[in-house]
Amino acid sequence: MELKKSEKANLENKRNVFLMFGLVVALGVTLLAFEWTSKPAKADSLGSIQSQDVEEEIIPITREQEIKPPPPPPPPKVVEVLNIVEDDVEIEDELEIEDSEADDETVIDVAPVISAVEEEEEESAEVFFIVEDMPEFPGGELALRTYIANAVKYPVIAQENGIQGKVYVTFVVSKDGSVVNAGIARGVDPSLDKEAIRVVNSLPKWKPGKQRGKTVNVSYTVPINFVLQ
Repeated sequence: MELKKSEKANLENKRNVFLMFGLVVALGVTLLAFEWTSKPAKADSLGSIQSQDVEEEIIPITREQEIKPPPPPPPPKVVEVLNIVEDDVEIEDELEIEDSEADDETVIDVAPVISAVEEEEEESAEVFFIVEDMPEFPGGELALRTYIANAVKYPVIAQENGIQGKVYVTFVVSKDGSVVNAGIARGVDPSLDKEAIRVVNSLPKWKPGKQRGKTVNVSYTVPINFVLQ
């Protein structure tokens, strides 16, 4: 005889339900275990702090004893000895006074007299660059430019080679106003430099410069521009 189970008593139909329920319960228990925290018990007291008096040690302040240098020795005493002699005693160390009158045979030593010629020469040779009253060309700066422009003769060799530029000539205006010691401060070409020196040496006398009311030698620089037209 074959045994038959009723549909209500057959648990195979509800297996899936029980499985899902078991999984849900297991998941809930797991989450609860993670969320469960234990709080530490509150401490009644943090203990007592015992204070201990610390004795402050006072350190005495000491200073190094200054060592004074020994006092200088007293100056030696000078004892002046006076020799008292009688009137009739002859003195050996008697001062002899010679006759100071000069005659024809007397030779007189005269110390040489040192003249101040060298100092005057050094002062006259000193050249100033900046003075209270600078030298001035007759007629002023414009007259100087006009004179140079009229006096310059452009060298032919420089014209043929197309050479041009600005030549700076330095010179000294002496105490009497004459132009001396002309030289090239910055040149361009030997032909142009030579012409610039010639023009500067042909300048007339200037009004000399003064320092503290005295005429002095003053250095001066003038540019000469050579331009081809």
